[in-house]
Amino acid sequence: MTAETSPAYLRRLGIWDAAAIVIGGVIGAGIFRSASTVAERTSSGAQLLTLWAIGGLLTLTGVLCYAELGARRPQAGGVYIYLREAFGQLPAFLFGWTMALINYPGSVAAVATTFADYFCAAIGLSPALWVKPVGAGAIAFIVGVNFFGIRAGSRMLNVFTLLKLSAIALVVVVGVVLAHGQFGNVLATDTAHPLPPAAVLGALLPVLFTYGGFHYLNDLAGEVRDPQRTLPRALGLGLGGVVVCYVLVNFAYLAGLGHAGLAASQAPAADLMRRLFGERGATLIAVGIACSTFGYCSIAIAGGARVLQTMGADGMLFNAVGRIHPRSHAPRVALALLGGWAIVLVISGSFGQLVDYTTVGEWLSHAFGIATLFWYRRRFRNEPSPYRVPLYPLMPLLFVGTVLAVIIVTSIHSPGDAGMSLLLIAVGVPVYYAWRAWQQRAA
Repeated sequence: MTAETSPAYLRRLGIWDAAAIVIGGVIGAGIFRSASTVAERTSSGAQLLTLWAIGGLLTLTGVLCYAELGARRPQAGGVYIYLREAFGQLPAFLFGWTMALINYPGSVAAVATTFADYFCAAIGLSPALWVKPVGAGAIAFIVGVNFFGIRAGSRMLNVFTLLKLSAIALVVVVGVVLAHGQFGNVLATDTAHPLPPAAVLGALLPVLFTYGGFHYLNDLAGEVRDPQRTLPRALGLGLGGVVVCYVLVNFAYLAGLGHAGLAASQAPAADLMRRLFGERGATLIAVGIACSTFGYCSIAIAGGARVLQTMGADGMLFNAVGRIHPRSHAPRVALALLGGWAIVLVISGSFGQLVDYTTVGEWLSHAFGIATLFWYRRRFRNEPSPYRVPLYPLMPLLFVGTVLAVIIVTSIHSPGDAGMSLLLIAVGVPVYYAWRAWQQRAA
């Protein structure tokens, strides 16, 4: 059985819906927190802004590669589909094992808890009593909306994407006002303390992680209208908007707080707003961050459920997981499974280490996913493609090389987390063969 069975997904997402998925999947809570980490590892505002621009360009190389892959195989499942065709069922299963069953629900649980933190702070609820119920309730609500199909989920996402962009615009305006026109200090460089290459890569790590999440649109490719044209355009438009937002937000942080103030801040957006509006400003940006994280959860649940459904339709999970509802054309069983497991993680509080353990696996999946492009180019050499990544093979090689360098640096700095990530992937191997053996006996 394949993922393209009846009832099937309906192609209801236009270019703006698809671009909103890219923006919402990338911009979560990271930009409101990780800027301080990057500032700690640099010595001037010019260095910091340069790293955010470089990170955006490097991520764009991966996005362009995903654009060609999505145009070649515009089906739900994304990387799972590419790995299955290029390298076989086992690598595809290992991707699904680590991402759809571990990383997606772990990330959703972590970000839903962040949403609950900011939501409770904004309306004055006690975090100790309400964070877990609010986080679990947010996940249940998102799953419920997505039960009605991709169009309902997309409408909700568009609203929250608009709200998060409004919050970012507010931060930028406040930073410009606080700068009092002294923009030269923001762009001043520190020629006495240039960053050595190793330090550049270390400072680039949190930048690249903050740019993560651009792959969710490929998970939902089976529901995009005219995908061969829409996917490349939406990916480029969405990530281009993200790069502009990230550079402007960091400029605002530097303008309002200064480089040293940004490096010392634990919540730069709140500190920036507090300087101009007091505690009301901090509360207002808390609402904006809550909207941003809520939108991310919606995309991660929708995308992850499509990967689970595709695996179920392939026989890699129980048949019920692979079903698509005949009226809503939504993978309801997969949505319930993913959302339910994420709620368990929120209530138990066990998601933090799980996300840390699967970070290396996530980036490995990106590297192997992009590597399938070489197979497609060779296997279908004479087949015309609606979109081809420019500067091939330089762009995919640059992205894969950068990702592998990030993994190496991460393994050096966090050998325990990297080792556990690889162990979780390895555990999937006996699970795969045990599942196949059970299927053969049941046949």
